[in-house]
Amino acid sequence: KPTGVTLISTDIMRKLLLVSSALAFFILSAFTFLQNKRMTLHDFTVTDINGQSYPLSRLKGKKVMVVNTASECGYTPQYKQLEELNKTYASKGLVVVGFPCNQFGGQEPGSNAEIKTFCSKNYGVTFPMMSKIDVKGPQQSPLYAWLTQKSQNQVLDSEVKWNFQKYLIDENGNLVKMLPSGESPMGESVLSWLGH
Repeated sequence: KPTGVTLISTDIMRKLLLVSSALAFFILSAFTFLQNKRMTLHDFTVTDINGQSYPLSRLKGKKVMVVNTASECGYTPQYKQLEELNKTYASKGLVVVGFPCNQFGGQEPGSNAEIKTFCSKNYGVTFPMMSKIDVKGPQQSPLYAWLTQKSQNQVLDSEVKWNFQKYLIDENGNLVKMLPSGESPMGESVLSWLGH
């Protein structure tokens, strides 16, 4: 015949088992949710051209064009079109974000300060410019790993082939498409994406 102590112990054990089962279920559910959570542009924080932290979550609700830039490239005049695009469509919720990169023909050799001066002096750039980064290779920035790998962005695999390759991102931070360097920032595919 079980004693009172045995009954209490059994009752406590039963409750502990229930609590631990519920806890295990909660942990498993949380892990599964995090594994399945689709990463977006808004999950990343980068460094701007002045060395300040720039959480891309501040662009929530805006369409974004991410472009890797260079100061000594045949496509460098696209800075003018990028600035025009940014100014023309800012009121409609567009932001252009530039990421200087020196990985293509060594065409962005300057420091962040030199790049900032060049962009301002020659093209009147007012859209956000970030610190110089690697967009491919072993030092590839986490943002560009997301932009170029379907396993991360859930949309497409791509490779950054040259300066001024463009990535279009929707208001929710999801990748929409990639445009090659030669495609104008004011081209039809961009304007139709903007609804114009």
